[in-house]
Amino acid sequence: MDRQQREHEWTLWMRAALQGDEQSYRRLLSSLSQGLRVIVRSRLQRLGSTPSEAEDVVQEILLALHLKRNTWDPQTQLAPWVAAITRNKLVDTFRRRGQREEIQIDSVIDSLQSGSASDDTDAADVERMLGELSPQQRDIVRSIAIEGRGAQETAAKLRMTEVAVRVALHRSLKALAARFRSDG
Repeated sequence: MDRQQREHEWTLWMRAALQGDEQSYRRLLSSLSQGLRVIVRSRLQRLGSTPSEAEDVVQEILLALHLKRNTWDPQTQLAPWVAAITRNKLVDTFRRRGQREEIQIDSVIDSLQSGSASDDTDAADVERMLGELSPQQRDIVRSIAIEGRGAQETAAKLRMTEVAVRVALHRSLKALAARFRSDG
């Protein structure tokens, strides 16, 4: 599939997802995550980062996409919006390390197209990461970050307040990031 077809597919999936189609949203996140892993790993490799650190950045990007999905204009293509968020998260990562880095959005879009990570490996990595969390944290992260549910729906499912779910999600992701950074 060429770049234009892939971008068109992403756009259609996101439009469907915004209308409540969970299967389209899962397809979109799966497809995007493969490309994101490739670009983030290659960008961070020259800093000597570990795969888990790159995965932290990918998860930050996916979380930002999820939390900001309602800011995307469905009348436009999705890829430039994803590329801008990716670029900003990479720049944030470089800044945290005290480095200045220029990243062109076009190179991010091109790299998203070349994703080739194995779904089995990705699933095993996700389960390993989730195993580091308490059962409640695991349920929240799985519901929001993996299944694509919103905080309100997750709160109802887990009989929690929406604010409590958001706080728990933030703390869970922060704990995962700290844990996997210390492993590197």
